[in-house]
Amino acid sequence: MSRRDRAGRRGRRPRLIKDTNDRWMITYADLITLLLIFFVVMYAMSRVDVEKYKVVTQSLQLTFGSGDSILEDGNSILDTEKGHESPLAEEDGSHDAGQAISNGENGVTDDDPQSESGGDPEQKPLTERELAFRKQEEELQNLMNRIETYIKDNQLEDQIKVADLPKGISITLSDRFLFDTGKADLKAGSAKTLSKLASLFSQLDTVISIEGHTDNQPIVRASEYKDNWELSGARALSVLRYFLDKEKLDPQGFQYAGYADTRPAADNTTAEGRQKNRRVEITVLRQLQQ
Repeated sequence: MSRRDRAGRRGRRPRLIKDTNDRWMITYADLITLLLIFFVVMYAMSRVDVEKYKVVTQSLQLTFGSGDSILEDGNSILDTEKGHESPLAEEDGSHDAGQAISNGENGVTDDDPQSESGGDPEQKPLTERELAFRKQEEELQNLMNRIETYIKDNQLEDQIKVADLPKGISITLSDRFLFDTGKADLKAGSAKTLSKLASLFSQLDTVISIEGHTDNQPIVRASEYKDNWELSGARALSVLRYFLDKEKLDPQGFQYAGYADTRPAADNTTAEGRQKNRRVEITVLRQLQQ
């Protein structure tokens, strides 16, 4: 053996034989990863946003000028009345006949009130609660109109105020109209107006709130009430008792509270403002009975 051969053999490095038995795990891991991604994509596609779907559907229908869309289980993307209409149909009037047949099959005829009013056929009918709220709103507006007419006919503008507030129809009664100074007993002259209100309240299916309010002047020692809290609560209770005991209204439809001088309607630094703060507020609330 020559020196060159010996040197060549000494310079060669032995090859390392690697174990290839676990190479299949790489392919298996890739397959599992791809399956996971596939199912994630499928799950994401299955959760359709209904509102966005409607917007896309309407946009495509407007774009192609059609109400007959594949997205809505229609026959085609283009309008059947425009995209598939033959020139002969326009000349012999067969288009009009086909239109009438199509309308008849869809349940829309010339006598259909919905087609005359131009209503949306996809508009959902109102729920019972929505209908009840509409009915109540009509009743409240009718109540306000009748009270305003009563106030005008009896010239009680300086004693009774009525207003349409977000929480309901508010009827403000001055304390001079209802009570003597520092007292919570109803005056005899207030019975006629309270009876009129009771007759109107009996026709409503809602809650009526009665609130007593005073000015910020302290109670005199001779009064039977400890402070304005007791006086305001007693005045509200007197009005409530009239409705329940005299007019026999349902107690389930009432609530009452006294707020003393914590919710003034005017400035307590003037006599005129204090007079406005001494009041009883009857509010017909915008809420349905359960």
